[in-house]
Amino acid sequence: MRSAFPLVLALVASAVQADVLAPASAPDAGRQRELVHLVRQDCGSCHGMTLAGGLGPSLKPEALRDKPLESLIATIHAGRPGTPMPPWHRFLSEAEARWIVEQLISGFPH
Repeated sequence: MRSAFPLVLALVASAVQADVLAPASAPDAGRQRELVHLVRQDCGSCHGMTLAGGLGPSLKPEALRDKPLESLIATIHAGRPGTPMPPWHRFLSEAEARWIVEQLISGFPH
């Protein structure tokens, strides 16, 4: 009789991987409106009101295309020490920072 252990191990590994790789749930519609406003106003004050660049670099999809997703999320959440980019962790969860990055990459809503 064969052991079921390899099958059980494979199922557990698959479940863990699916949970780790599962996208975070999007903020509710009200919070999404708040986040869009925050990006337009607060981020726009440095990155340009159209997000095409200013004191900070462009946040347009073409400018972000080659940047690692996790690096962009970390930049928003933790800031960039030694630069004008502040940390936003007091105002945003990491999941909300991820949502913002995903929106920026896909073309930020108007």
